[in-house]
Amino acid sequence: MDKSEDGFIAWLASRYPPADAASVRGIGDDMAVLAFDSEALAASDMLMDGVHFDATTHAPEQIGRKALAVNLSDCAGMAVRPKSVLVSLALPSDWTMDQAKGLILGMEPLSEKYGCRIVGGDTNSWSRGLVVSITVLAEPWPDRPPVRRGGVRTGDVICVTGRLGGSLLGRHLDFEPRVGEARILSEALGDHLHAIIDISDGLSIDSHRMARASNRGIEFHERALQAVISSAAEAAAIDGRGAMDHALNDGEDFELLFAADSIGGGGAAGAMGERTAIGSDSAPFGITQVEFTVIGVAIDDPGVWIRDSDGQREPLEPAGWQHFTE
Repeated sequence: MDKSEDGFIAWLASRYPPADAASVRGIGDDMAVLAFDSEALAASDMLMDGVHFDATTHAPEQIGRKALAVNLSDCAGMAVRPKSVLVSLALPSDWTMDQAKGLILGMEPLSEKYGCRIVGGDTNSWSRGLVVSITVLAEPWPDRPPVRRGGVRTGDVICVTGRLGGSLLGRHLDFEPRVGEARILSEALGDHLHAIIDISDGLSIDSHRMARASNRGIEFHERALQAVISSAAEAAAIDGRGAMDHALNDGEDFELLFAADSIGGGGAAGAMGERTAIGSDSAPFGITQVEFTVIGVAIDDPGVWIRDSDGQREPLEPAGWQHFTE
């Protein structure tokens, strides 16, 4: 196949034909035609060479996978189901057709697993680095509305899935978006689940975003935070920053931070700093349970705080990643 935009689009169209000709028309027209059973949600993320990946060392398949996974993590952050994907590329002019295909092929395993077809997008080339922009379209699960970040209530327990920090040692390229785990939380906790946000820029800054959106404060317990420091954060601490600093501020963990009633039974009850699990018979996307750790509580005082073992409380500054600051 000759290297050209039309050739690349023809390859995409042959690889991703419409799933249902009666209701969905994908690649080939100016717009894709999609069918939704309810309200639609949309999220878009742009990944750039030198910021989110290094195209000189990371394979196109790794880059493509990460680009889609980041968007799927946004779906997890609202506990909704991904449905369709738009992929827009600014390809370096010296890239080959095989490299361009590699980006798409890297997305396919996640696209197939989470049931979100590639239905369109745009392709350009230029003399600079690779840019990948993905828009994911999603819909609520049939029995549950989307969960927003701004629903935290005073007295809620604040919990996190997984462990945090050190993502640049490799996990930022191969993390698994918590779409299935978010579905289980929404299904099991129901109205007791008040808020979710995915940790993309770091626990310190994303917890501030959740607290601010909810007009509440969050108080983390230092001992509980110690329990969610990842081994990668420990390994990264050779740079002179402590492992706790990495866990709070590295970003690209893509775990879920959520707030729920401290309730018994199938709820989010659990001792501070202890690992807890909720299971599901529905096993969305092959996930049978979600594990999480209670790391704090919601309070009336605005801001985000860390309480140490002596009961002293210090403010946690939002020191995670932010674009457009210089």
